[in-house]
Amino acid sequence: MLYLVPSPIGNLGDITYRAVEILHKADVILCEDTRSSLVLLRHYNIQQPVTPYHQHNEHKILPHLIEQLLSGKTFALITDAGTPGISDPGFLLVRECIRNNIPVECLPGATAFVPALVQSGIPSNRFVFEGFLPLKKGRQTMLKLLAVEERTIILYESPHRLVKTLHELATAFGADRQAAVCRELTKIFEETNKNTLTALAAHYEKHPPKGEIVLIIEGASSSAHKVPRYNEEEEQ
Repeated sequence: MLYLVPSPIGNLGDITYRAVEILHKADVILCEDTRSSLVLLRHYNIQQPVTPYHQHNEHKILPHLIEQLLSGKTFALITDAGTPGISDPGFLLVRECIRNNIPVECLPGATAFVPALVQSGIPSNRFVFEGFLPLKKGRQTMLKLLAVEERTIILYESPHRLVKTLHELATAFGADRQAAVCRELTKIFEETNKNTLTALAAHYEKHPPKGEIVLIIEGASSSAHKVPRYNEEEEQ
């Protein structure tokens, strides 16, 4: 069986009792980065064997992992932080387990974008999660598509690309679009900074950010960006 086990996004206390129990009983723990995962495992005195599983080796070791699971082994997958499969490795393994009728269970737990969204003060009833924007190919196309998205938009971004991304978003969405930069969630220097895209870009130009970042961006106004429904043009 494969368990997907969410790990804390910062504070080591943000893990469920059940997650710790699963990690204690798993035959092998698959880790995106064994160095960072060992900090968590040692904190909870978990001494199960660990195996690296990340974007650079997941295709290569996938057949071996499936073979082990079919032989009766129980694996637990954890990533550096948050829920496996959310902008982290996990999808390929889950898909292959399903193809081979291997049971898969994802435990509830930490993921960075949910607390960021809820505490941002930007509407959370309807939202779209896009993870990281494309770095080059398709980036401008994606920005144009998101510019008319009426739901709240959630993005992940690295600190060294934040200012550039905020400027690009301001150009594509409009300088006055409201957004929130949520940084270092659950950690000592946690910060949620809400303002216009332009003001946020100016702020972080003067104060270069550090740590993990979630961007929450207000959706487009339906009156400002009217998107025709499927058959609306035909009706006209």
